[in-house]
Amino acid sequence: MAVVTMKSLLESGVHFGHQVKRWDPRMKKYIFAERNGIHIIDLQKTIQSIKDAYEAVRKTVVAGKSVLFVGTKKQAQQAIQKEAERCGMFYVNNRWLGGMLTNFVTIKKSLLRLKKLEKMEVDGSFENLTKKEIAALGKERTKLQKNLGGIKEMKDPPGILFIIDTRMETIAVAEAQRMGIPIVAVVDTNCNPDGINYPIPGNDDAIRAITLFTQIIANAVIEADNEAGLKIIETLGEEDEDMEDLMNDISLKEEDREIDIESYASGAAEEAVKTENAGTDDTGTDEDDLPVDVDKAYGEE
Repeated sequence: MAVVTMKSLLESGVHFGHQVKRWDPRMKKYIFAERNGIHIIDLQKTIQSIKDAYEAVRKTVVAGKSVLFVGTKKQAQQAIQKEAERCGMFYVNNRWLGGMLTNFVTIKKSLLRLKKLEKMEVDGSFENLTKKEIAALGKERTKLQKNLGGIKEMKDPPGILFIIDTRMETIAVAEAQRMGIPIVAVVDTNCNPDGINYPIPGNDDAIRAITLFTQIIANAVIEADNEAGLKIIETLGEEDEDMEDLMNDISLKEEDREIDIESYASGAAEEAVKTENAGTDDTGTDEDDLPVDVDKAYGEE
């Protein structure tokens, strides 16, 4: 199954760039032509870039690392949240707080504060507070939820970033570069692709284009999760087979093995002779030691 088709890119308007006068010369290699004062992006290069980014995200998730979806512009907020939640990853769709990567220790304190406020609201702690205090805490919780709700469960920095519009998310790009975290980003004709590990040339303003790109990255995460699940199932299957073989070896009993018929017959004959001699012994034999039932053998007189 193809990662993306040319038809879906055209229908989403991915090929439309910005006005010629607003272009960044470093995007020249990704531009196909100019039409009516607007640059047209080369979709052949876009498809190849999407495949490279898809594979990079898939390998990152298979390695056990997370993906952080970033898109704070209005056109991207809904798609970023929806697709990140669909694939079970983290997102920032309202505001990028400075130090979210480079000062993650401080960010974790804010995350703990958010969790504490949510717990207080549930366990009845608010009942002992005044209305003014409750309102202040509620306002604080709402603010934290708005900015940090998408990364509330993130315990470590992500393994890779997916960014919509690098011009708007310059702080996120700078922090990721400083931390050595790979970046997958949609770059329009007015963006700088330098420093982006996996640039995807395309329209970063149209909602349909943004949604398409975000869905593709989310699909890469889901595929990686499915691969990891299959590996676990295969491993469990191999362990079950090994255990079954071991139990079969243990349960193999003496009577299940081959028996030498001649040895068995000679042994039975010797046992019969011993029994007969024991019956004619001068010392006598107790009834309890006889090989047969006395009453049945001799009858009653």
